[in-house]
Order: sequence, then structure tokens, then C-alpha cells
Amino acid sequence: MTIRLGVPSKGRLMDKTFAWFADRGLDMRRSGSDREYAATVEGADVELMLLSAGEIPRELAAGRIHLGVTGSDLVQERIPAWDQAVEIVAPMGFGHADLIIAVPKSWIDVSTLDDLDAVAAAFRRKHGFRLRIATKYHRLVREFLREAGVADYQLVDSQGATEGTVAHATAEAIADITSTGETLRANHLKILEDGLIHRSEATLFRARGAAWGEADRAVLADLLARISQPAGPA
Repeated sequence: MTIRLGVPSKGRLMDKTFAWFADRGLDMRRSGSDREYAATVEGADVELMLLSAGEIPRELAAGRIHLGVTGSDLVQERIPAWDQAVEIVAPMGFGHADLIIAVPKSWIDVSTLDDLDAVAAAFRRKHGFRLRIATKYHRLVREFLREAGVADYQLVDSQGATEGTVAHATAEAIADITSTGETLRANHLKILEDGLIHRSEATLFRARGAAWGEADRAVLADLLARISQPAGPA
């Protein structure tokens, strides 16, 4: 059986993944047109699977791929007890983004989670329903707020343009990924001082539940040896 490696299927994340492996002696190439999800790899006995970044956590958790490259935020959000299902092989040094909680800049007295908790309680007393936080990261946000002691809120699902939900009055606050903060500022939002939930980056994961035969483990050992070597010249 050949090791199956899932990598992002398009965009800068795919390009940077290919470059990262190329620096370590594995030449990955997309075969056919950009509309074909086929690719080859030279330098190791590996079958390359081009998948969306969001599909890779699912395939890792199911053990249908042995290794996968995706954001650590997606793995921790989409795989319950993720560290029991997958193992971090290597952080890859790109695809950095922070999952944060942000509130309107006009909330001048709200700068910490304790402030948010107080505002949420007052909001519920005044309006009769809980303060809404728009996000697509329900698991991570809920766990973070529970540990912080924030209670009077509800999560509303947002799969796109999350920063605009406050302006559109469909949420009072947001929890979302940001790289530069520019979109937050453009939408008159500010990050809470202690509102960092997770620092994400592209990461190579190993599926604990995949079928690992003796030959597969030999291939994995070779890959790990390559990964542990310093990257080649840029």
C-alpha cells in the first residue's frame, strides 16, 4: 500500500505546500489542467491527493489518507478530540492567521473577555435574548469562552463575510480568522486584548487511524528524515 498524502488543491496554499516539499527533495506537480484534481510526486512512494483544505481534516480523521496538509485551525475545529485522531508531524511556516474575538470599536468600555461577559449579561437583560457572536468556528469559540467564563451569548453561523455581520445587524460580535486585521478595521471592529483563540498555520498532520503497514512505516520514516533536514536554498 502506498502512503496517501492530502494537500490543498489550489491557490497559494497549494503552491507553498509544493515549494515546502520541494525544498526537502520531493517534487510535486499538478498533472493536467487546473480543473483536474490530479498530481504526481517524485522522490518518495507517495500518492498525492488534491483536496480542499476543509476536506483534509475529515479524510485524516477517517484514516482515508495517511498524511495531510491543512490549517491547524481547521483540524482543531472539525475533529473532536483532534489530538487523539491526528499527530502533528511538522508546522510548515506559512498560512499564518489568528482566530480572534472582535467587537465594535464603538464599544469603548469593552476591551477584555470580562468586559464582554458583563456586556453580554446586560444585553440579555435589555433585549431578552443572548448577544450574538458570528463565526464558523463553533467548537473552538465555545471551548474558549467556556474557559473564560463568558456565558450569556449565542453563536450564529457565518460561512463568509463574517466581519460584515455586525454592520448588517445579524450579530453583535464576531470570532474569525485574521492575518493583517485590515478587514476588521474596515468594518470598524477591534480585537479584544485577550481575545486570541488560536494561532493557526499550515501544518503537516499524520492520521493515527490510517492503515500503517510495515512498508508504509518505512516510507514515513524516509519522509520524516527528509523533513528533519534543513530546507534547501531558496
